[in-house]
Amino acid sequence: MSSGSNKAKAVGPADISAASDSYTGRCSSTPGLGVRVEQPPRYTLGLLQTPRSTAGSAGAFSSDGVRLGGARKGESYFGDKSSCAENASTVNFTSSSARGLNSKCIGKTPLSSTRSVCRSHTPLMGYSATSSSAVSSHTIASVIVAVVEGRGLARGEVGMASIDLKNPEVILSQFADNTTYAKVITKLKILTPLEIIMSNTACDAGNTTKLFSLITEHFKNVTFTTVQRKYFNETKGLEYIEQLCASEFSTIFMEVQSKYYCLAAVAALLKYVEFIQNSVYAPKSLKVRFQGSEKTAMIDSSSAQNLELVTNNRDSRNGHTLFGVLNYTKTPGGSRRLRSNILEPLVDAETINTRLDCVQELLQDEELFFGLQSVISKFLDTEQLLSVLVQIPKQDTVKTAESKITNLIYLKHTLELVEPLKAALRNCSTPLLKAYYSSLEDSRFGIILEKITTVINDDTRYTKGCLNMRTQKCYAVKPNVNEFLDIARRTYTEIVDDIAGLITQLAEKYNLPMRTSFSSARGFFIQMNADCSTLPDGQLPSEFTKITKMKNTYSFTSADLIKMNERCQESLTEIYHMTYLIVCKLLNEIYEYIHCLYKLSDIVSMLDMLLSFAHACTLSDYVRPEFTDTLAIKQGWHPILEKIAVEKPVPNNTYLTEGSSFIIITGPNMSGKSTYLKQIALCQIMAQIGSYVPAEYCSFRIAEQIFTRIGMDDDIETNASTFMKEMKEITYIIQNANDKSLIIIDELGRGTSAEEGIGICYAACEYLLSLKAFTLFATHFLELCHIDALYPNVENYHFEVQHVRSSAGNKEKIAYTYKLSKGYTAEKNYGLKAAEVSSLPPSIILDAKEITNHIARQILHRQKSTPETMKQRVVYHLAMRLVQTARNSRLDSDSLRIYLKGLKKKYEANCPAPGPSDKQQ
Repeated sequence: MSSGSNKAKAVGPADISAASDSYTGRCSSTPGLGVRVEQPPRYTLGLLQTPRSTAGSAGAFSSDGVRLGGARKGESYFGDKSSCAENASTVNFTSSSARGLNSKCIGKTPLSSTRSVCRSHTPLMGYSATSSSAVSSHTIASVIVAVVEGRGLARGEVGMASIDLKNPEVILSQFADNTTYAKVITKLKILTPLEIIMSNTACDAGNTTKLFSLITEHFKNVTFTTVQRKYFNETKGLEYIEQLCASEFSTIFMEVQSKYYCLAAVAALLKYVEFIQNSVYAPKSLKVRFQGSEKTAMIDSSSAQNLELVTNNRDSRNGHTLFGVLNYTKTPGGSRRLRSNILEPLVDAETINTRLDCVQELLQDEELFFGLQSVISKFLDTEQLLSVLVQIPKQDTVKTAESKITNLIYLKHTLELVEPLKAALRNCSTPLLKAYYSSLEDSRFGIILEKITTVINDDTRYTKGCLNMRTQKCYAVKPNVNEFLDIARRTYTEIVDDIAGLITQLAEKYNLPMRTSFSSARGFFIQMNADCSTLPDGQLPSEFTKITKMKNTYSFTSADLIKMNERCQESLTEIYHMTYLIVCKLLNEIYEYIHCLYKLSDIVSMLDMLLSFAHACTLSDYVRPEFTDTLAIKQGWHPILEKIAVEKPVPNNTYLTEGSSFIIITGPNMSGKSTYLKQIALCQIMAQIGSYVPAEYCSFRIAEQIFTRIGMDDDIETNASTFMKEMKEITYIIQNANDKSLIIIDELGRGTSAEEGIGICYAACEYLLSLKAFTLFATHFLELCHIDALYPNVENYHFEVQHVRSSAGNKEKIAYTYKLSKGYTAEKNYGLKAAEVSSLPPSIILDAKEITNHIARQILHRQKSTPETMKQRVVYHLAMRLVQTARNSRLDSDSLRIYLKGLKKKYEANCPAPGPSDKQQ
């Protein structure tokens, strides 16, 4: 399908040979365009090989990698620059002659967006000194996605490839989509991309594809970049996978070798990431997996928004979402896994039950729960750590050196938690937890840690606070490993002591309560708490500069302290350089064992999510769901409302089967219809991700798609835009639903006239009934309730209300019970009742009632059920009950006999008596 030839010689970004050529011969100079001179590889595990240089030649180096003492300007401290990246002339993405990235659609440089200035892609080379919370970690976009669609007869076949810059995992997808491109949009919404890459042919002037238009419409705040179609090359994509995929995941090769579109997408993706990150991935370092759409349920983006799965509709910072209800994770990886599971629930009952077994054991074994939670909470972002370790920087700077040292400390910290995690899992009984325990017995964890501890101090560990972490990095390497490093560290210690001494002297000199403080931006500086009135003339002595004040806290420095900070930084740079060389050598030794961290990352994130489910259960009376061919919830309630409301929400029952698959719900405004509908969908999702559910008992049929059309407040207004929105949503549902769908529709047809609304609802109901999907349909059109006379699998339910007279006794008010009952609502003509309490003349209200009653009698007469249809309905329901019993019954023989006798009595009671004609026959 590739439109380009592999023999193309034009200079462009894809001619940067790093992606095109084998990763086993990475580095070369480029003496001429299109000509490569291969050299032995110098990269291993994201590192340059340690150059042959004596420790005595070490000198300080600046932030751009230029040696400050003895080296020529422009010379990298870590070796020849030409060995780090290909010739810069081939990397000119913004050149007017560049032919790799297309700028016609973009208008500026190829890295610009059609809507916003290009984002700055900073290589993720380390962590902040203080870890971010698990809750907010998933909100920062860091995913880049490439999308390509087939052409001609293959249009509609879509390939996608994505990579998270914080996680070295490539996810491939390929699927056939319809003209709405629902699957594409849904997958992109779940990924929340930072940037989307597409072929330049998708947006050619006057020939923009529908897919490109839809994606740009739905993702207005995402950066778009186009590359030439020839770089969407399936052959190169397969080469990438062969070269970069870690051996543990090598089965992916057989899985995707014939999936040309996702291979084409991954080729363009990895080429682009290499450019923006200014780094490449080490050979055999990435986790690559294929994610088919058949393994998870599809929840479209509109439904996810309606149900407030991960974002609150009123305030995006508000935690009143399903994610907020279930999120008690302790790690960023656990938080990300929970979010992705909520948006893409499982459809395999065996896998779900395996998770539920784990949650059940965690709830029953308090020691296991708290033991695991204690260990899991100490883990950092293992996925991001892996991402940094497997990247090969094209430039070596102070930042690069410091990052590698930091990451080695994080790696040591992570590996030291493996044994405590094993100990916590030792006595578990469920198969999944036992499997995790067995996985942690991998000898590679011990080998890596042993190699690290031969060089790194035993007490070196991750600590919070930038100064504490700086100290850990300075003294990470054991003494006597490098004599010059020991000297540099003594020098650094002396400078720090001198700084403390200087500040003590200044405090004594001016008789002020000064103390030494530190920040990553300012280095060492002086702070003191003092009232302005206690200072001479209300000011600090003139010796001090850069004075800032916050309340009664002064922060400042002096000329001598600034100079000492510069000396300190030079010494620190020297230390980082020599430590970096030692760390490079160490990481080269442990590279072959490093891929066991993928396994550890998966275990930690899954355990974190399961612990979160168990934690949520301890705070509310949730129950374990079962999976059958029935949706049955006894006394279920809304999980998000429970967190918001002062009192526990009113619980209600739900029952849908093959014989009662379509429920019509009526009731006045504010009676609880929308809340109830959302509740059913949320409970279904909770069950399918392996969580317990807010109910006394629940059984679910696995839903492959979950569709919701929830009426918003503004839907009450009759206007063209609302009506068109309704039509788009119901059209989408009709085009994508099947017999395994859960469909929830609220207030369809309110954006148009009553006659048209009833007609649209009736037609939509008949179509959905033909699908045999489980459907809940809330409506104000009471005429719709009579459809049960034609379709025996339709059931009518309503929300009860009570009429209460005011204390004065002259006005009647409605009291909402929020209880669901079987049958039609008794609350008819809501508009007339609203008119009665208004100032309309009584004569007009009386006329309106008479006309309404007359019309209602005519409709009822036309839709009245005959004895024959009533009998067919009763027989149908009996047959469905017998089928359900045969499939799912766990009753013993005596109990089953009693149950069947009960069914017989119910059938005889409900079956209409035969008429005269029947008796004659």
